[in-house]
Amino acid sequence: MNQHAFFPLPAELDSAGNLPAERQEGAWRVLPIEGAFEIVYEDSRGLWSTRFLDARELKLGPGRTLIGGIDRARGGYRGFRADRIRRLTAGPERVETGILDWLLGRAEAQRRERVARRRKVKGAARAA
Repeated sequence: MNQHAFFPLPAELDSAGNLPAERQEGAWRVLPIEGAFEIVYEDSRGLWSTRFLDARELKLGPGRTLIGGIDRARGGYRGFRADRIRRLTAGPERVETGILDWLLGRAEAQRRERVARRRKVKGAARAA
C-alpha cells in the first residue's frame, strides 16, 4: 500500500509538522507542494473530467511530471500527469496555459516560505 494513501506519516513530517524538503527517489525529483486544486484532466482515452485534489508533491521524472495528492472523488492518493491537466484552479487563480511552470513556481514559493519560517523559529529560540 502506498504510504501516502491518506496522509503523511508522522516520520515524514519535520519538527514543525511540515512536509519534508525536496528529495530524490531514483530518477524522480520530488518537490513538496501543498494546496487544494480543482483540475480539469484529460485521461489516456481523451475523456475530460473535473477532479478535486489536495496536493502533496510534484514529481519531476524522466519524460513526465506528476502532481500527487489525495483525489477527493476517489478518496485515495493519485498522481496526475501535468501535461494532461487542461485547467487548474487554486482559489481565485485559474490557470489554463503554463500549468507546469505555475506548479513549479508555487512549489518554489512554498519552499521559500518554509525556509523563512524555520529561520524565524530558530531566531526566536536563540533569543529565548
